[in-house]
Amino acid sequence: MRMVVKVGTSTLAHATGRLNIRHVEELVKVLSDLKNAGHEVILVSSGAIGMGVGKLNLPGRPSDMPTKQAAAAVGQCELMYTYDRLFTQYNHTVAQILLTGEDVDHADRRSNFENTMSRLLELGALPIINENDTVATAEIKVGDNDTLGAIVACCVEADLLVLLSDIEGLYTADPRTDPNAQLIPVVEEVTPQVEALAGGKGSELATGGMATKLRAAKMVTQVGCDMVITNGQHPQVLYDIAQGKAVGTRFVAKKTEEKETSPKG
Repeated sequence: MRMVVKVGTSTLAHATGRLNIRHVEELVKVLSDLKNAGHEVILVSSGAIGMGVGKLNLPGRPSDMPTKQAAAAVGQCELMYTYDRLFTQYNHTVAQILLTGEDVDHADRRSNFENTMSRLLELGALPIINENDTVATAEIKVGDNDTLGAIVACCVEADLLVLLSDIEGLYTADPRTDPNAQLIPVVEEVTPQVEALAGGKGSELATGGMATKLRAAKMVTQVGCDMVITNGQHPQVLYDIAQGKAVGTRFVAKKTEEKETSPKG
């Protein structure tokens, strides 16, 4: 199975912006094990700006573009250094790819990205993708890594997109304010009624929210890719997700004949 796993800042970092070492080490161990089992794994990782905030000892997430870009430049170095060091312990080679909206909106550049991804997977590498926050501006930003994860899943024809977040999945109401909110285990179609359930973003360092996750679900399910939203605090749940077990909220793909008859590994 070819799977794209998107991990959010809330999973990677403490509220201070500093790296949550335990969570990152657990995530790398599980992803390495899934890769050892024969799955093709692509990681879409947030965290560059958040880690830069921590490393530069800023009081909070910056609001101005130059400081965001400076924080991203500092934080991306630490992020990839950490991933490279940890995945190397399990004999896996990582590859960094930083994208902007123009890289996927422009036909030739998108084709180049798809070709590079295909070759990296053939060579057994584990691609780690993030938005190029150091140079991205409002005009060329993808905007959030839920959307970026969906774009990547579509480009590589993934079988599964997993969004690791700070919430268990999609609920009937906001579980942080409504004690009667119930988890929705399966969504067959993202209807306007489902979209109406989206609330705001979670942690202060995050940029996405349920609305971006539902847009991602609409994108990938249209091209035959399942999507799961679940809590990233315990990366071991990826084992159950890979086996098709009920975890979080699963958005069921609209399967096509080509998708069903074209296994990737």
